[in-house]
Amino acid sequence: MSDTLRLFDLAGEDDELRFSPNCWRTRLALAHKGLAVDTVAWRFTEKDAIAPSGQGKVPVLVAGQRWLHESWDIAEYLEDHYPQRPSLFGCAHGRAVARFVNQWASDVLHPAVARCIIADIPPALHAKDREYFRTTREAAFGRSLEAIGAERDAALAALRQTLAPLRGVLARQDFVAGAQPAYADHAVFGAFQWARVLGTPRLAAPDDPVAAWVERMLEAYGGLARAAKCLPAHRM
Repeated sequence: MSDTLRLFDLAGEDDELRFSPNCWRTRLALAHKGLAVDTVAWRFTEKDAIAPSGQGKVPVLVAGQRWLHESWDIAEYLEDHYPQRPSLFGCAHGRAVARFVNQWASDVLHPAVARCIIADIPPALHAKDREYFRTTREAAFGRSLEAIGAERDAALAALRQTLAPLRGVLARQDFVAGAQPAYADHAVFGAFQWARVLGTPRLAAPDDPVAAWVERMLEAYGGLARAAKCLPAHRM
Protein backbone atom coordinates (compact mmCIF):
# COMPACT_ATOMS: atom_id res chain seq x y z
CA MET A 1 0.00 0.00 0.00
CA SER A 2 1.31 3.44 -0.85
CA ASP A 3 -1.26 5.55 0.99
CA THR A 4 0.13 8.41 3.02
CA LEU A 5 -1.51 8.18 6.43
CA ARG A 6 -2.52 11.25 8.41
CA LEU A 7 -4.21 11.10 11.82
CA PHE A 8 -6.22 13.91 13.37
CA ASP A 9 -5.48 13.45 17.08
CA LEU A 10 -7.13 15.35 19.95
CA ALA A 11 -4.73 17.76 21.67
CA GLY A 12 -4.88 20.02 24.68
CA GLU A 13 -3.64 23.59 24.80
CA ASP A 14 -0.18 22.08 24.27
CA ASP A 15 0.02 20.47 20.82
CA GLU A 16 1.96 17.57 22.33
CA LEU A 17 -0.64 16.71 24.97
CA ARG A 18 -2.61 13.93 23.27
CA PHE A 19 -5.16 12.44 25.63
CA SER A 20 -8.09 10.94 23.70
CA PRO A 21 -8.64 7.27 24.60
CA ASN A 22 -10.08 6.57 21.16
CA CYS A 23 -7.16 8.23 19.40
CA TRP A 24 -4.79 6.15 21.50
CA ARG A 25 -6.53 3.02 20.26
CA THR A 26 -5.73 4.09 16.71
CA ARG A 27 -2.16 5.17 17.47
CA LEU A 28 -1.44 1.78 19.02
CA ALA A 29 -3.10 -0.05 16.12
CA LEU A 30 -0.89 1.84 13.66
CA ALA A 31 2.18 1.00 15.74
CA HIS A 32 1.13 -2.65 15.89
CA LYS A 33 0.95 -2.68 12.10
CA GLY A 34 4.29 -0.88 11.87
CA LEU A 35 2.76 1.94 9.84
CA ALA A 36 4.17 5.46 9.75
CA VAL A 37 1.64 8.21 10.26
CA ASP A 38 1.67 12.00 10.35
CA THR A 39 -0.39 13.29 13.28
CA VAL A 40 -2.29 16.56 13.30
CA ALA A 41 -3.08 18.28 16.60
CA TRP A 42 -6.86 18.85 16.59
CA ARG A 43 -9.23 20.55 19.04
CA PHE A 44 -12.88 19.93 19.83
CA THR A 45 -14.05 23.11 18.10
CA GLU A 46 -12.10 22.56 14.87
CA LYS A 47 -14.92 20.67 13.20
CA ASP A 48 -14.23 22.15 9.77
CA ALA A 49 -10.80 20.52 9.62
CA ILE A 50 -12.36 17.04 9.61
CA ALA A 51 -15.56 17.87 7.71
CA PRO A 52 -14.65 15.52 4.82
CA SER A 53 -15.09 12.62 7.26
CA GLY A 54 -18.81 13.45 7.47
CA GLN A 55 -18.85 13.94 11.22
CA GLY A 56 -17.14 15.93 13.97
CA LYS A 57 -15.11 13.63 16.21
CA VAL A 58 -11.65 12.11 16.20
CA PRO A 59 -9.82 9.91 15.54
CA VAL A 60 -9.97 10.61 11.84
CA LEU A 61 -7.49 8.78 9.64
CA VAL A 62 -6.86 10.09 6.14
CA ALA A 63 -5.55 7.31 3.88
CA GLY A 64 -4.93 8.69 0.43
CA GLN A 65 -8.33 10.02 -0.62
CA ARG A 66 -10.26 8.18 2.10
CA TRP A 67 -11.38 9.83 5.33
CA LEU A 68 -12.06 7.24 8.02
CA HIS A 69 -13.47 7.76 11.50
CA GLU A 70 -14.46 5.64 14.53
CA SER A 71 -11.52 3.82 16.08
CA TRP A 72 -13.05 0.38 15.46
CA ASP A 73 -13.71 1.08 11.78
CA ILE A 74 -10.16 2.39 11.41
CA ALA A 75 -8.81 -0.81 12.98
CA GLU A 76 -10.79 -2.93 10.55
CA TYR A 77 -9.53 -0.82 7.64
CA LEU A 78 -5.92 -1.27 8.78
CA GLU A 79 -6.39 -5.01 9.18
CA ASP A 80 -8.00 -5.45 5.78
CA HIS A 81 -5.76 -3.12 3.79
CA TYR A 82 -2.46 -4.17 5.34
CA PRO A 83 -2.91 -7.96 5.66
CA GLN A 84 0.81 -8.61 5.21
CA ARG A 85 1.59 -6.75 8.43
CA PRO A 86 1.05 -8.09 11.98
CA SER A 87 -2.60 -8.87 12.60
CA LEU A 88 -4.63 -6.81 15.04
CA PHE A 89 -7.09 -9.65 15.63
CA GLY A 90 -5.39 -12.94 14.76
CA CYS A 91 -8.39 -14.49 13.03
CA ALA A 92 -12.09 -13.97 12.33
CA HIS A 93 -13.01 -15.26 15.79
CA GLY A 94 -10.42 -12.94 17.34
CA ARG A 95 -11.91 -10.01 15.47
CA ALA A 96 -15.37 -10.82 16.82
CA VAL A 97 -14.08 -11.07 20.41
CA ALA A 98 -12.10 -7.84 20.02
CA ARG A 99 -15.29 -6.12 18.85
CA PHE A 100 -16.95 -7.10 22.14
CA VAL A 101 -13.96 -5.88 24.18
CA ASN A 102 -13.97 -2.63 22.23
CA GLN A 103 -17.68 -2.12 22.95
CA TRP A 104 -17.26 -2.96 26.64
CA ALA A 105 -14.45 -0.43 26.92
CA SER A 106 -16.53 2.27 25.22
CA ASP A 107 -19.79 1.63 27.04
CA VAL A 108 -18.59 0.61 30.51
CA LEU A 109 -14.94 1.47 31.10
CA HIS A 110 -14.81 4.94 29.51
CA PRO A 111 -17.75 6.36 31.53
CA ALA A 112 -16.29 4.90 34.73
CA VAL A 113 -12.89 6.47 34.06
CA ALA A 114 -14.49 9.76 33.01
CA ARG A 115 -16.13 10.13 36.41
CA CYS A 116 -12.67 9.94 37.98
CA ILE A 117 -10.93 12.49 35.76
CA ILE A 118 -13.41 14.67 33.90
CA ALA A 119 -13.30 17.58 36.34
CA ASP A 120 -9.54 17.92 35.75
CA ILE A 121 -9.75 18.12 31.96
CA PRO A 122 -10.78 21.76 31.26
CA PRO A 123 -7.53 23.38 32.46
CA ALA A 124 -5.59 21.18 30.02
CA LEU A 125 -7.69 22.28 27.03
CA HIS A 126 -7.10 25.08 24.60
CA ALA A 127 -9.06 28.14 25.72
CA LYS A 128 -11.36 27.91 22.70
CA ASP A 129 -12.43 24.40 23.70
CA ARG A 130 -13.21 24.90 27.36
CA GLU A 131 -16.78 26.16 27.15
CA TYR A 132 -17.66 23.57 24.50
CA PHE A 133 -16.27 20.80 26.67
CA ARG A 134 -18.10 21.95 29.78
CA THR A 135 -21.42 22.41 27.99
CA THR A 136 -21.38 19.09 26.17
CA ARG A 137 -20.11 17.01 29.10
CA GLU A 138 -22.43 18.51 31.65
CA ALA A 139 -25.32 17.84 29.30
CA ALA A 140 -24.17 14.23 28.89
CA PHE A 141 -23.75 13.60 32.62
CA GLY A 142 -26.66 15.76 33.75
CA ARG A 143 -24.47 17.39 36.42
CA SER A 144 -21.79 20.04 36.76
CA LEU A 145 -18.15 19.05 36.41
CA GLU A 146 -17.59 20.27 39.96
CA ALA A 147 -20.32 17.97 41.29
CA ILE A 148 -18.76 15.02 39.48
CA GLY A 149 -15.30 15.94 40.75
CA ALA A 150 -16.52 16.09 44.35
CA GLU A 151 -17.35 12.38 44.17
CA ARG A 152 -14.08 11.16 42.67
CA ASP A 153 -13.20 8.90 45.61
CA ALA A 154 -16.46 7.01 45.20
CA ALA A 155 -15.94 7.00 41.43
CA LEU A 156 -12.49 5.46 41.83
CA ALA A 157 -13.87 2.76 44.12
CA ALA A 158 -16.60 2.00 41.59
CA LEU A 159 -14.08 1.90 38.76
CA ARG A 160 -11.95 -0.63 40.58
CA GLN A 161 -15.01 -2.86 40.91
CA THR A 162 -15.68 -2.40 37.19
CA LEU A 163 -12.15 -3.67 36.49
CA ALA A 164 -12.90 -7.07 38.07
CA PRO A 165 -13.28 -8.96 34.75
CA LEU A 166 -10.10 -7.38 33.39
CA ARG A 167 -8.29 -8.15 36.64
CA GLY A 168 -9.31 -11.79 36.48
CA VAL A 169 -8.01 -12.16 32.93
CA LEU A 170 -4.72 -10.39 33.59
CA ALA A 171 -4.04 -12.49 36.66
CA ARG A 172 -3.73 -15.43 34.27
CA GLN A 173 -2.09 -13.95 31.17
CA ASP A 174 0.12 -11.00 30.30
CA PHE A 175 -2.24 -9.27 27.88
CA VAL A 176 -5.95 -9.20 27.15
CA ALA A 177 -5.18 -10.86 23.80
CA GLY A 178 -2.90 -13.49 25.35
CA ALA A 179 0.89 -13.67 25.27
CA GLN A 180 1.29 -10.48 23.20
CA PRO A 181 -0.74 -7.28 22.89
CA ALA A 182 -3.27 -6.88 20.10
CA TYR A 183 -6.30 -4.73 19.38
CA ALA A 184 -8.26 -5.97 22.40
CA ASP A 185 -5.46 -4.49 24.53
CA HIS A 186 -5.47 -1.22 22.57
CA ALA A 187 -9.21 -0.87 23.07
CA VAL A 188 -8.92 -1.11 26.85
CA PHE A 189 -5.58 0.59 27.37
CA GLY A 190 -6.73 3.82 25.73
CA ALA A 191 -8.75 4.63 28.87
CA PHE A 192 -5.72 4.19 31.12
CA GLN A 193 -3.56 6.33 28.87
CA TRP A 194 -6.29 8.99 28.89
CA ALA A 195 -6.00 9.24 32.67
CA ARG A 196 -2.22 8.98 32.68
CA VAL A 197 -1.70 11.81 30.17
CA LEU A 198 -4.01 14.02 32.23
CA GLY A 199 -2.04 13.35 35.42
CA THR A 200 -4.01 10.51 37.04
CA PRO A 201 -1.80 7.47 36.52
CA ARG A 202 -3.10 5.19 39.30
CA LEU A 203 -6.55 4.01 38.34
CA ALA A 204 -5.62 0.53 39.55
CA ALA A 205 -4.01 -0.25 42.90
CA PRO A 206 -0.24 -0.88 42.69
CA ASP A 207 -0.61 -4.59 43.48
CA ASP A 208 -3.45 -5.08 40.98
CA PRO A 209 -2.64 -7.25 37.92
CA VAL A 210 -4.19 -4.43 35.89
CA ALA A 211 -1.44 -2.06 37.04
CA ALA A 212 1.24 -4.54 35.92
CA TRP A 213 -0.46 -4.83 32.53
CA VAL A 214 -0.51 -1.04 32.19
CA GLU A 215 3.26 -1.07 32.68
CA ARG A 216 3.64 -3.71 29.98
CA MET A 217 1.47 -1.69 27.61
CA LEU A 218 3.55 1.41 28.28
CA GLU A 219 6.60 -0.51 27.09
CA ALA A 220 4.90 -2.02 24.02
CA TYR A 221 5.71 -0.80 20.51
CA GLY A 222 9.01 0.71 21.51
CA GLY A 223 7.54 2.54 24.51
CA LEU A 224 5.16 4.65 22.39
CA ALA A 225 2.67 5.28 25.19
CA ARG A 226 5.31 5.82 27.87
CA ALA A 227 7.01 8.49 25.73
CA ALA A 228 3.81 10.56 25.50
CA LYS A 229 3.81 13.96 27.13
CA CYS A 230 1.81 13.96 30.38
CA LEU A 231 0.65 16.52 32.87
CA PRO A 232 2.27 16.30 36.34
CA ALA A 233 0.85 13.42 38.32
CA HIS A 234 -1.55 14.31 41.10
CA ARG A 235 -3.22 12.30 43.84
CA MET A 236 -6.85 11.37 43.47
